Amino acid sequence: MRSHARLTPIAVALFALLSACGKKQEPAPPPAPTPAPTNDDAAARARADSLARARQDSIARAQAEAERQRAAAVAATVGVLKTPIYFAYDSDVLSDTARQALDAKIVILNANPSVKVRLEGNTDERGSDEYNLALGQRRAAAGKRYLTQHGIADDRIDIISFGEERPVVEGHDEAAWAKNRRDDTSITAGESTITPTMTR
Repeated sequence: MRSHARLTPIAVALFALLSACGKKQEPAPPPAPTPAPTNDDAAARARADSLARARQDSIARAQAEAERQRAAAVAATVGVLKTPIYFAYDSDVLSDTARQALDAKIVILNANPSVKVRLEGNTDERGSDEYNLALGQRRAAAGKRYLTQHGIADDRIDIISFGEERPVVEGHDEAAWAKNRRDDTSITAGESTITPTMTR
């Protein structure tokens, strides 16, 4: 009896083991297929890519245009600063037109404190070299005096006279002489940092 009682649990376990081995394991289900892209998906991606490219192109164009406008504004500001002022024959007196040109320079110089300039006095060809050098010096000094009287620091303005040595117009008549009786303005420091300035 005891041997039967011992065999029964062993037999049951053995039977269960053999039953489990005999069963075929079912294979795992295959992964769900990825749906193939449709024409609608491809068109949507193409539209999104096209919009992104158009946006980037638009930003690049806007940046380029802004830089072009800034460069043009800087060039115009430099042009105003370098505009000559003119004098009557044998005179260093500033005309109304000359004062207006200097007023425009004052606006720019006030907005750009690192900029320094040199006023260069010039004359027409009439008169001796010595006289014309002295007259050119007086013309440059007149321009500097006006700028300093209107708040521009003295140490930002140098002056020099070229007398009759640098005519801008060759000729021996009043039309040529009128263009040669002038103060030119050269920028001696700070030109690369000039900020565009609105002048009247």
